[in-house]
Amino acid sequence: MLSAAIVGVILGLAAAGICLRADIRRRRLKRKSLKFLTALDLAAPAALFGLATICFTYAFEIAISSLISEPIWLLISAFGWAIAALIVWTLGANEKFEARAPGRIFAAALIAGGAIRIPIDVLHSTPVLIPCLSILAGVLLLSFVTRKFRKQRGEHRILQHVAAQGDVLQPEYHRPTPECPEPERWRMYDSMTAEYEVLAFLQQLVETVKPKIIVETGTFMGISTLKLAEGLKANGAGKVITCEYDPVVYAKAVERINASGLKEWIDARNESSLEMQVDGQVDLLFSDSDPELREAEVRRYLPLLRANGIILIHDASSHLKTVREAALKLEREGLISTVLLPTPRGLVIAQKREGRTE
Repeated sequence: MLSAAIVGVILGLAAAGICLRADIRRRRLKRKSLKFLTALDLAAPAALFGLATICFTYAFEIAISSLISEPIWLLISAFGWAIAALIVWTLGANEKFEARAPGRIFAAALIAGGAIRIPIDVLHSTPVLIPCLSILAGVLLLSFVTRKFRKQRGEHRILQHVAAQGDVLQPEYHRPTPECPEPERWRMYDSMTAEYEVLAFLQQLVETVKPKIIVETGTFMGISTLKLAEGLKANGAGKVITCEYDPVVYAKAVERINASGLKEWIDARNESSLEMQVDGQVDLLFSDSDPELREAEVRRYLPLLRANGIILIHDASSHLKTVREAALKLEREGLISTVLLPTPRGLVIAQKREGRTE
């Protein structure tokens, strides 16, 4: 019996280690930046797979040495732990793509493990206090981490996600729209940074029209800023003046900009887009801050825009109505001429009408 227990523990630890390594790799986690709750999320499926392996191994050893009823209960327990492990493993499938509440997987493991164990303990005449406490602890933890997570700003959630996993290129997951029925054909880094193809378009547009002054509102993580700066570098002239109101988000963007080698092409500011001062005529405006501010931003910078300058307004899909309606309102007022590009989140490309070369 001693040898069976030792073999079971060894195989269980091996199974847990394989699961843990696979989970870290599939979620592309940076081990140095792991937080406590995220570590518990990783440990949960590994522990459950390990327990299932120990029970399977021990039941097999007993079954071949003596015909007693114990292996049946061990097998039932093993299948129970395996089911719980698969449930918890599935919950982590999309963790690398989207910011989720840290600790929710560990909470789910407590709930699933307890729920599966109760009927086994009842049939085996074992007290169910421990599995009931496990379920209660899981429910309380899930409620706590979810409520805390929802209180965070969306930008801060994504920053924490990127800090743990880095930039992960993935299929676009915004909903289909009449103008863009297949959004999965596009790619993205996250739900707030412009689509990967739009980022490439920004760089190519800069290289095409050769702007000297670019104004970007909503720096966020600085990915679009760097694409604009790459275009300026290729041109050999120009500056991106970009602003981010949130000081936490701004600090992270500056870290990325400083490490990019493109700092000389960028003037990053921690201030409101509606208060930022710009000296000289603007050749390209990229409005990508809070959707509610886009109309005010265009009105704010329109007098500063060169006659044949370009206006780009992101998040203008028919699903994200606020920006689209604002752009069409400005067009109805005769201030700009617009083209609605059919990207997943929508992109307006426009020019002001006043003073434009006919």
